[in-house]
Amino acid sequence: MRADRLLSILLLLQVHRRMTAGELARRLEVSRRTIQRDLEALCTAGVPLYAERGKDGGWVLPEPFRTNLTGLTEAELQTLFLGTPSRLLADLGMKQASEAALIKLRATLPSGQRQGAEHARQRILVDPSGWKRAEEQVPALAALQEAVWQDRKVRLVYARGDGATVEREVEPLGLVAKGSLWYLIARVEDALRTYRVSRVKSAEVTGDLFERPADFDLAAYWEQSSADFVAALPRYPVTLRLPADDVQMVARLGGRARVEEKSESDVDGNVTMRVRFDTEAEACGCVLSFGEGVEIVEPAVLRERVIDLAGEVLRRYQVQPIPQS
Repeated sequence: MRADRLLSILLLLQVHRRMTAGELARRLEVSRRTIQRDLEALCTAGVPLYAERGKDGGWVLPEPFRTNLTGLTEAELQTLFLGTPSRLLADLGMKQASEAALIKLRATLPSGQRQGAEHARQRILVDPSGWKRAEEQVPALAALQEAVWQDRKVRLVYARGDGATVEREVEPLGLVAKGSLWYLIARVEDALRTYRVSRVKSAEVTGDLFERPADFDLAAYWEQSSADFVAALPRYPVTLRLPADDVQMVARLGGRARVEEKSESDVDGNVTMRVRFDTEAEACGCVLSFGEGVEIVEPAVLRERVIDLAGEVLRRYQVQPIPQS
């Protein structure tokens, strides 16, 4: 609704005091033209907004102006009381503070809204871990958290994935929890790097302050970084044809096979699927596990490889006639 969006613009400017129309459009997921119309409407309504030109310009809300229209809707309250990932809060030393804050917030609510918040808390739980939960030790997390809060440089001793240990002085910009794993986003020699916190052997917070990049957005960086990581994964595309009733076989493979495209059932009740594996060997093993119901459409080299493997299995396990006595 437009009224909610106008209020959101006011509250964002009240917090940041200066934001561009592009930043507001991204935060509120609307077009720049829509934001421009909303800003003009606020100005017409008497809100003392004004635009500043130049590199660091944007729309400005003067410091004295404040709005008290900060009441939460029912849906907004429910999101605050959804089950909290306590493991991650415990890693940061914030579990008790979070619980105390929720108790205080709940106590300030009118009885009707309090019931709605409890309703949500008892019905939805956010669990950040998968079934194969990685229990990693993160002894350096507290030091990294301190450095992130204070914008101070850190000297790291880091164990890389190839086993080598390196020392780095970094500018820590943020911490990200992915599932139950922690990652540090830091700037090193004007380049952004991602470090797995469990591989940080030691972290020494220095007395040197650094200036954060004005245009750095942690959520946007992580989203792009994750997309780039997925795009760089090994790809071995395979096209399969299988009965519609057996489609769930592919889904049960989990991360070993990622379905990229799927057709509707044909007249014979079969479905054609484009599936991405990491390697040919992985594709061979998975296709053989499907049994006789699955046909490899392409690539032809995989069909030949599976035929060869099936022949080897047959020869290995072929039953020899039992000699007659």
